Amino acid sequence: MKKFILIAVVFLMVTACKTNPFTGKSTLNFYPNSQIFPMAFAQYDQFLTENNVVTGTSEAQMITNVGQRISSAAERWLNSNGYAGYLKDYKWEYNLVKDETVNAWCMPGGKIVFYTGILPICQGETGVAVVMGHEVAHALADHGAQRMSAGTLQQIGAVAGNVAIKDPQKRNMFNQAYGIGSSLGVMLPFSRSHETEADRIGLQIMAIAGYNPDEAADLWRRMKAKSGGQAPPEFMSTHPSNDTRIRNLTAWAPAAKQEAAKYGVTSFE
Repeated sequence: MKKFILIAVVFLMVTACKTNPFTGKSTLNFYPNSQIFPMAFAQYDQFLTENNVVTGTSEAQMITNVGQRISSAAERWLNSNGYAGYLKDYKWEYNLVKDETVNAWCMPGGKIVFYTGILPICQGETGVAVVMGHEVAHALADHGAQRMSAGTLQQIGAVAGNVAIKDPQKRNMFNQAYGIGSSLGVMLPFSRSHETEADRIGLQIMAIAGYNPDEAADLWRRMKAKSGGQAPPEFMSTHPSNDTRIRNLTAWAPAAKQEAAKYGVTSFE
């Protein structure tokens, strides 16, 4: 059994790599689009039926318009960098949902939801573009599939430990230590790296779409003010701290403008 688990892990790690076009790095991904996208699309449709989707308003139209501009900018970048056809299985959709939660999210394949609660933080179209760029970037980089893949490895590690350790007391100690260690030492840093990556990719594509990347740091300053500075320590969170994001986005904005200039975009909204 232990030998089988080891062989399975090695096989998965060797065969399940995919290149992130925006970073050039190989990523761990066990789940092809043909498998994960239909599941995501079905879950998204179910979510919409169970929640109050806002339609026919200027705000709902703004979410759609910004989403289309951002995803078109992403496709423009991909096509010009040798990744034509990368988005062929994506089915972009952008919906506004009436909910006071200050959040937005994206499912694999380009299914995006904004909650009305985040709109006051956005303060208009450019702020929406900051958030939209981040969410589109999650879809482009296959972060959902990567998180599922990492979770699979985490589960395999737990099974391997329980198979290998025969003593019940030691097995219980292993499970407690493994649960904490794999979360704090692997899964949470993995999630934070995805958020940072999505911030950087999103900044680039919002600039190509004609939105001012300088506004991204300002949005996170407003987010920090909204939270009252109350947040768990970064090492215990799935996301970088507000201060880390503000610092990163400020540093990356000039490079995003330079990238946009390659596409003839030199003035920004």
